[in-house]
Amino acid sequence: MEINQIHANLITTGHIHNPSSISKIILNLVFTRHKPSVGFARHLFFECNYNDPFIWNAIIRSCSHGNDPENAFQVFVLMLVRGVLADAYSFSLVLKSCSRLQLLSKGIQIHGLMLKLGFGSDLFLQNCLLCICAKNEKMGLAQNLFDKMPQRDVVSWACMVDGYARVGNVDVARYFFDAMPRKDVISCNAMMAGYVSNGRYDEALNVFDEMLASAFDLSPDRVTLLTAFSAVTQLGCIIKGIEIHSYIEKKGFVISGKLGVALINMYAKCGNIEKAMHVFENVNEKNIDHWNAMIGGLAIHGRGDLAFDLFMEMERLSIKPDDITFIAVLHACGHSGMMKEGLICFEIMRRVHKIVPKMQHYGCVVDILSRAGHIEEATNFVKEMPIKPNDVVWRTLLSGCANHENLNVGEPVAKRLIGMDFKDSSSYVLLSNMYAQFGHWEYVRKVRAMMKERDLSKVPGCSWIELEGTVHEFFVGSALEDHEAREIYSTVSGSSEL
Repeated sequence: MEINQIHANLITTGHIHNPSSISKIILNLVFTRHKPSVGFARHLFFECNYNDPFIWNAIIRSCSHGNDPENAFQVFVLMLVRGVLADAYSFSLVLKSCSRLQLLSKGIQIHGLMLKLGFGSDLFLQNCLLCICAKNEKMGLAQNLFDKMPQRDVVSWACMVDGYARVGNVDVARYFFDAMPRKDVISCNAMMAGYVSNGRYDEALNVFDEMLASAFDLSPDRVTLLTAFSAVTQLGCIIKGIEIHSYIEKKGFVISGKLGVALINMYAKCGNIEKAMHVFENVNEKNIDHWNAMIGGLAIHGRGDLAFDLFMEMERLSIKPDDITFIAVLHACGHSGMMKEGLICFEIMRRVHKIVPKMQHYGCVVDILSRAGHIEEATNFVKEMPIKPNDVVWRTLLSGCANHENLNVGEPVAKRLIGMDFKDSSSYVLLSNMYAQFGHWEYVRKVRAMMKERDLSKVPGCSWIELEGTVHEFFVGSALEDHEAREIYSTVSGSSEL
């Protein structure tokens, strides 16, 4: 029944003046996800003068859990002004709004009122406030509250783990994690996420292994698996990725949504593009993120032809691409020397899908043109950009000039870059290399002297290699132990023979 019909029916039957009938209707409407119904429920509510905390809480909940959590405060204050006694649930709802909006100051005010009304020792409410402090990265306040809590549960400990991990203090987070009387999946996820966000990927996977080994008697959920795949992808450890993939298949997880995207990314970035494609093809309900991940993976592997074909398949299937799709396909075309196809994609983006190009899209087109040796066209394209080119766009053009030995364009571009950001060594290196290509050794010495004067050095090359499930990282000029060197050279030699 339409809302207008309900309203008319209430008036004609006289139920509009019956508090009991109105209460039932309000409660039925307020818990729906239909926004107009919730709005009508609030309208009916404010027309009456209710003293029942249950109905007030229902209205507050519609705000705190809906699209307007800020209104939860106003309803809560009105509730108190009208003399309706708030209960523990009322406070939990308004603290939920504080958490969603990250309003620590309001949370502290609510806490003061809780103490005044005798709810200060309520564990659930204390945990709500603790989590607000953690989400706002106010760990001094969180620690003070935690220390004063007469009792704590797994949520209390998990909030501290999450909070310290958020601020980058992973070792303290680990201290709380280890001190937990009982761990849960949420605390494990928080600990793993803390390790990943701070670049400690091996330790994140150690927590995952402890969960699988029943050390914690816990089963990973989808969040755990997403975090684990993120760590695997960063490490490039495909053996571990295959192990986790086998686990999720054994446990019956549906490979869809974010989990499907994570698997595609993992295989693509760990070097197995065929397996990434296999996962992609077997995702039943593909969304734009799956297509983007697959096109991006093909771009990484220099398979611009397949990336372009996949993009055209999206067009045939009327799957609407987004700006990320075009960044991926333009990147793929650029790295595969597919200038014509890349420019076609750029025009499809602008003219067909009406997507306004961002800096990354313009940078990709500059890369496509300059890689193909069309330096003059690339230069004109940069000059005609409707937005001011950033250093990445200019550096892309400079790189093309260096590759195609175009000093006439490259020299002024390099000088422009040095003026924009004199602390970036890559512009100096590219300019020095171009001078060297033309035998201008005096200018080479001047550029290198400038780098030395400004305390700049060339970023050393870095490589990774996986040996027996362990990823080894080494830099140009770094020393290796004899046994490490022998193993690495042996592996590289074996790979080159394949």
